Amino acid sequence: MEKKIFMARVADQSERYEDMVDFLEEIIDDSSKDVSMDVKNLLSVGFKNLISASRSAYKTVQAIEQNKKYAEYSSNCAEYKEKISTELEKSCARVIQIVKDKSLSKEDLNDEAKVFYLKMIGDYYRYTAETAKGAKLEEVTENAKTYYEQATEAGKDLKPYNSNKLGLALNFSVFHYELKNDSSKACEIAEQALNGARDQIDEMDNDEARDALSIIELLKENLDLWKEEEGGEDNVVEDI
Repeated sequence: MEKKIFMARVADQSERYEDMVDFLEEIIDDSSKDVSMDVKNLLSVGFKNLISASRSAYKTVQAIEQNKKYAEYSSNCAEYKEKISTELEKSCARVIQIVKDKSLSKEDLNDEAKVFYLKMIGDYYRYTAETAKGAKLEEVTENAKTYYEQATEAGKDLKPYNSNKLGLALNFSVFHYELKNDSSKACEIAEQALNGARDQIDEMDNDEARDALSIIELLKENLDLWKEEEGGEDNVVEDI
């Protein structure tokens, strides 16, 4: 187990994220119980980096496609976007399969672990939705909503300043803003999370405060953007 964790770190340092996810999947397979927080953190890093290049590439090609200077190449760009979208969907599907079929099936999961994994599934359906169209877009958007709601239910008894609970509120609010075009619901979720955390902030120890405050800051930044939104301009929002 320790050797595989070490090799996952080596793969991370080497920016070999396919290999990193391979090592992490083996760690999950070898464990009869839920993995440690250390391994969970590696999962977050490995999975996010697995898809980051595709997400970035899609946005870059999309920007070029929309530039009037390159109008004659729009069909070529559209075709290239489809290739990147297929790659992104495949990578997200792999993450979802690992988490859904392997991590969530462990018998010793506490509420915090359930929130972590259910939120992660919601996240990767949301990432798939960023480039999906038509029926596929509707499907993955609904799946993202379902898992975010399940995560919210699983975390109802966690402290309001719990970092996983706050991270869920952050990403679920971004979901409503970006995929549902519902800034009102996004603000509602963000405000509820912020108010709950503020009410009990004095109860946090140093470790809890460090983790929670960084997410609280992102929630505040997004909320300020959404409330100031005028004229329908797109804003860059933050998630984790």
